[in-house]
Amino acid sequence: MSAPLRHGWTTGACATAATTAAYTALLTGAFPDPVEITLPRGQRPAFALAREGLADGAATASVVKDAGDDPDVTHGALISSTVRRGAPGTGVVFAAGPGVGTVTKPGLPLEVGEPAINPVPRRMMREHVAEVAARHGGTGDVVVEISVERGEELAGRTWNPRLGILGGLSILGTTGVVVPYSCSAWIDSIRRGIDVARAAGYAHVAGCTGSTSERVAAELYGLPEDALLDMGDFAGAVLKYLRRHPVPRLTVAGGIGKLSKLADGHLDLHSGRSQVNPELLAALTREAGGDEALAGRVRGANTALHALRLCQEAGLPLGDLVAERARRSAEAVLRGAPVAVDVVVVDRAGAIVGRA
Repeated sequence: MSAPLRHGWTTGACATAATTAAYTALLTGAFPDPVEITLPRGQRPAFALAREGLADGAATASVVKDAGDDPDVTHGALISSTVRRGAPGTGVVFAAGPGVGTVTKPGLPLEVGEPAINPVPRRMMREHVAEVAARHGGTGDVVVEISVERGEELAGRTWNPRLGILGGLSILGTTGVVVPYSCSAWIDSIRRGIDVARAAGYAHVAGCTGSTSERVAAELYGLPEDALLDMGDFAGAVLKYLRRHPVPRLTVAGGIGKLSKLADGHLDLHSGRSQVNPELLAALTREAGGDEALAGRVRGANTALHALRLCQEAGLPLGDLVAERARRSAEAVLRGAPVAVDVVVVDRAGAIVGRA
């Protein structure tokens, strides 16, 4: 029996650890090493510091990212945080250091001009800055500059340039934990999840693309944890296994980007193996009653989320049409198996933006 794959830590968790150590040193003159942080799901990993420096009213701490057994482009990258005192009342202000990108196009969960530090890592850093301030008598008003050694070079191997994130990588993560990417292991876990749900006698399961959609599906339908399938990008694996081992009802839940791929007939929703089809989104915009001008703007949108927002501003239900088309794609794979399908589309904050 092969050994289980080793989990790792996201860039967001590494940046939080570095920030916690740097701010502690700014207030006390000493760097905690290792530095312990609390992740969104309660885990408390400790990170060894690779570098530290204290001079000229600023403290810098660095952590080497360990992605576990995941073939992550940022595995081994040096992630640094430089913390300086900020103006009174400003709270935590984020800055992009060398190797961290800047948002230049709409359609992402950050405003244009902002450092590409995603919302959950920002929240984690704010919470840890507040804890350090409370412990050591600080104000919590700081400028936090995150940098990634060779980040601009590494970003060329990601979708960042196409998404308009220029100058480096994004600081990512919603749980702080990197789940090792393994097609066979992941698909096997999906099958085992369906087996467990059937054995428990559940009449309803949900295949979710990520933690946000999983939370929404669980709350919407009151589903127990073992009725939630960690589908990730593998919609085809869920549907094909349910075709042979049916459960009476399946909810497919995910973001507009991944579900627009399912709507277009893709069964592997990974960004490296399928792309959002802007022509489909433009066609659905016209189907919803949008004019050619809006369809053209949707066709040129930076992301599916951007396209959704354009349609929302025009009062058009693009999310519902994507959900309906995705539901039809799912039913085509099920080939008449006794599984009723509904689809829930959510945005990054977990608000429902489409249903079928």
